[in-house]
Amino acid sequence: MSIETVKSYLAAEGFTGPVLEFSESSATVELAAAQAGTEPARIAKTLAFASTSDEPGAILVVAAGDAKVNGGMFKREFRGKPSMLKFDEVEPLTGHPVGGVCPFANPDSARVYLDESLRRFDTVFPAAGSANSAVELTLAELEDLGDALGWVDVCTGWRAEG
Repeated sequence: MSIETVKSYLAAEGFTGPVLEFSESSATVELAAAQAGTEPARIAKTLAFASTSDEPGAILVVAAGDAKVNGGMFKREFRGKPSMLKFDEVEPLTGHPVGGVCPFANPDSARVYLDESLRRFDTVFPAAGSANSAVELTLAELEDLGDALGWVDVCTGWRAEG
């Protein structure tokens, strides 16, 4: 799949906003923030993990750019240790290449969850199926268009310590 697949998917779902395509890579949080002209925390990175159950597929956690998955929190939520997909597993299990993994137009076996770290923002920028794309969405749009199964709290590093 590609950015064209994501564009078609978003259009079919009724999204009429622009899909941003960059002349340079947006494959990391820092690069994506620079390309989109926003702070790194507002980049909605989609982290791809191996399934923790007998169900085949992947667990996709969409988290804020400054958040880090916490192993214990992940294990409590998904009943298994977090194991990132290997490079050669990413595209077959998510439908997108490394750097372009996003919560849109995924295979049915890819289960999408949104992390609480995103709730700080009115809009966020997930990738759009390629290593040089993004789309700005409200959280409600992200939840709807990403077919998210729900909100989880599996990340640390983003909350103010206090």
